[in-house]
Amino acid sequence: MIASDYEIYRYRSTYMNEVELHHHDFYEVYLLLRGRVEYIVENHIYRMRPGDWMLTSPLELHQARIVTDVDAYERFVLWIARPYLEHLSTPRTSLTRCFDTSVANHTNLLRLPGAAGAQMRASIDRLCTLRTSKEYGSDLLAQGALVDLMIGLNRAAAERGDARPMGSSDQVVDAVLHYINEHYSETLTLDQLAEKFFISKYHLLRKFDAQVGTTVHRYILQKRLLNAKQLLAGGVPPNEVCQYCGFGDYANFYRAFKAEYNQTPRQYIQTVRGG
Repeated sequence: MIASDYEIYRYRSTYMNEVELHHHDFYEVYLLLRGRVEYIVENHIYRMRPGDWMLTSPLELHQARIVTDVDAYERFVLWIARPYLEHLSTPRTSLTRCFDTSVANHTNLLRLPGAAGAQMRASIDRLCTLRTSKEYGSDLLAQGALVDLMIGLNRAAAERGDARPMGSSDQVVDAVLHYINEHYSETLTLDQLAEKFFISKYHLLRKFDAQVGTTVHRYILQKRLLNAKQLLAGGVPPNEVCQYCGFGDYANFYRAFKAEYNQTPRQYIQTVRGG
């Protein structure tokens, strides 16, 4: 994301390269218009239909798996900077609540009924048009359209009830993911996890990749780096972050961070601070 506030795109693809499990430093709103998609967010698998919305926060690893035997894959993607969306919120109305994983019955997937779905689709269409317009006042109208869209999504998330359409998940993989998320700051190896959860390394690797979309080692690394970025942005010194996030020493942390984000930890701190 380049803009300091938000970016919105409408994509139509006929040839799709699979995107690895990843995360962003911003909020993402995704609306599937056409195609068949299996969307993975952490340990949840969502089977999407056209008209479904997917909401992911900066703390969530996610991946879209596209079924390739369809004519086209079409979607809206909206990226919103965290400080910007928080700035638009008020003490009474939080526009980030729909992304909050700690809210009871939280789900990333919103499947809206006919009239409500059509209204929300019109909202994101309007936002996309206004964002690219050069007419007088279009920037303020676009900001208003963004607020209108986010209020609608937050209301839909709050009124959703217990509907949570999703695919199947493996109990062992769920347990392993939960353990990694609780213990990423400690030494973790495939051998340790396989022994702890009474499963062979081969079966754990196969099940994990099928559900999560990446290897155990890669997931642990991404989870550590994701949390490292949060700590760095919060002002924790890099030499302390590497210990909190399970890297053992600064050299390992430095190499992993630069390989993943193409910048050093200190360069990332400068970017966050606007320096």
